[in-house]
Amino acid sequence: MKLVLFYHSLASDWNHGNAHFLRGIVTELLAAGHSVHVYEPADGWSLKHLLAEQGQGALAAFRRAYPELASTFYSLGSFDVERALDGADVVIVHEWNPPELVARVGRAARAAGCIALFHDTHHRSVSDPAAIAALDLSEYAGVLAFGEVIRQRYLENGWTRAAWTWHEAADLRRFRPLADRPRLGDLVWIGNWGDDERSAELDEFLIQPVARLGLAAHVHGVRYPHAALAALAAAGIAWRGWLPNHRVPEVFASFGCTVHVPRRAYNRLLPGIPTIRVFEALACGIPLVTAPWSDEEGLFRPGDFLVARDGAHMTRLLDALRHDHAFASEVARNGRETVLQRHGCAHRMRELLDIVGALRGAHPQSRGAPARPHLGGSDGVAAPAGSGV
Repeated sequence: MKLVLFYHSLASDWNHGNAHFLRGIVTELLAAGHSVHVYEPADGWSLKHLLAEQGQGALAAFRRAYPELASTFYSLGSFDVERALDGADVVIVHEWNPPELVARVGRAARAAGCIALFHDTHHRSVSDPAAIAALDLSEYAGVLAFGEVIRQRYLENGWTRAAWTWHEAADLRRFRPLADRPRLGDLVWIGNWGDDERSAELDEFLIQPVARLGLAAHVHGVRYPHAALAALAAAGIAWRGWLPNHRVPEVFASFGCTVHVPRRAYNRLLPGIPTIRVFEALACGIPLVTAPWSDEEGLFRPGDFLVARDGAHMTRLLDALRHDHAFASEVARNGRETVLQRHGCAHRMRELLDIVGALRGAHPQSRGAPARPHLGGSDGVAAPAGSGV
């Protein structure tokens, strides 16, 4: 089967968490024998920032880490969408694409007789519904939503005729425990500061607990303002800047635990949606403690990770993990078991192929025809708020 994917970037994960999942899904599709073509804009926001900060060496490192992956860069004004979809069975367009491209791909997919799917991994459906309502999804067979609440928004608002919940997942070919790594500290947090979407939460659930316990802690990420860097330094936390996502397993292996601090938009408006960092941390076998977060879709088992009620409780949990090695090992083992059973990119690939198979079976003469709504469980220069992890 030939799949054509339009995403913001495969090559750059600078403040672009969706690249993590995209790389894993493409890897699995290729390994299963499918033909996969990824298109990304030549002037993509994430790539421009990556090159400005890290230079061409960052792209060379990506190619070494993922030798099987490649994307085609395009300029929207001169791009031949019809040629890109020639012979395609499925085309998937990510929501971080300009409305013009979304509409053009939909029309081209109908003409080519292929199934078009729209992939939403963001909070605009609740934070900026007008932007989603303005998209022309009339020629799309449906929406892949990375959380049940988003799937429901699309159906309730009549933005699509069909929608499926398609969570992110860990690339289990690369995210796994690594042995014999030097110990660098007690705690590591990997995430971007962003647009003040969780500043207070990071202070309560990361900075203050580390300071109280005197933990040896490192932080990796980008878009940290001067005030944030000063707060980290005052707490004795070392800021290490951007970390290529393919190096995350080796960093996790050098620390005793990590934390998850959800962005406010997801915690309040989109309950039940974990970021991909949760799946990746659990896959790497590192104990995870999260700020308050409700697993409303039952993705995990009790004991897969720890949940702190407030900053004081976070402090106690981190202290327990530091001193009780058997307890820490049990938490890590539980979380990894669940990810191996349910939340790898190979699992998501099979879910995608099941969706495509159902669409093709329902309309064997027209692969791009709309399906009945699925009611079950399963753009510019500036970056959208919360677009990184």
